[in-house]
Amino acid sequence: MSGHPRPVVAVVGPTATGKSDLGVDLALHLGGEVINADASQLYRGMDIGTAKLTRDQRRGIAHHQLDVLEVTDEASVADYQERARADMAAIRDRGRVPIVVGGSGLYVRAALDRLEIPPRDPHVRARWEARLEQLGAEALHRELADCDPEAADRIIPANARRVVRALEVIELTGRPFSATMPTREFIQPTVMFGLRGPRDELDTRIENRVGAMWQAGLLDEVRALEQQGLRHGVTASRAIGYAQALAELDGVLTTEQAQEQTTAGTRRLVRRQESWFRPDPRIHWLPAGHADLLGQALRVIEENSATMET
Repeated sequence: MSGHPRPVVAVVGPTATGKSDLGVDLALHLGGEVINADASQLYRGMDIGTAKLTRDQRRGIAHHQLDVLEVTDEASVADYQERARADMAAIRDRGRVPIVVGGSGLYVRAALDRLEIPPRDPHVRARWEARLEQLGAEALHRELADCDPEAADRIIPANARRVVRALEVIELTGRPFSATMPTREFIQPTVMFGLRGPRDELDTRIENRVGAMWQAGLLDEVRALEQQGLRHGVTASRAIGYAQALAELDGVLTTEQAQEQTTAGTRRLVRRQESWFRPDPRIHWLPAGHADLLGQALRVIEENSATMET
């Protein structure tokens, strides 16, 4: 590779496709370190329900952005962006390859893409939310269309939360919200892989994984996290599996119902992840579970590295 540093590598795609294992395999072969881009795995103690790799499964590879938040903390994309990019720079300084792994689309983009994260103000937001209650989503969307037609074209009226956010940003910055919307432009040379498989296989894998989580002691994990304030965590308490486990502990759901709801919620998450990642033309899609998955990925990296040098 003519002495040039290897590109950053990213492994993205839906839950339960094997991203974490491929990330470790790539790190072992490339001399890399992994940066987590799964929002739920940022939380300390949320291990079983997030399918977080154990120390043994990490096979000696350094993992960053795991266990960096308490369950009472609210996850912030802006904070994550700052920390993940600092990790990438430090990994580069050590002469190693940053490998970003995860299925939280906005976190992946915050790490890899030119993405300006606008400021927030709870008072301004509350005022727009009150206006939403008063006028309704359609009227608020028309207000957005008046001041930022491009943003209104890209945000459907039914996505009231996004409309409120756009109006909040416009008020705070004095600029169109569309000016801060992300573009698909890497901040440094990157090769991004996506893992995908047949829908029925993925559905079966999710069902098996959920059952295994309960067998592995998810309820005990949630009981311990309760002592640390899980119920008061804005983000953590809503995570798929954790919300259902809390409901089971409260007697609201049976074990069977909790598992069924977790399976259904995970399948819905997978559909959202697929619709987020599918349109991105930069992703090299690979078949989840393929016998030569690592070999396929390494060949793509070599081909792209050669192209980046020319």
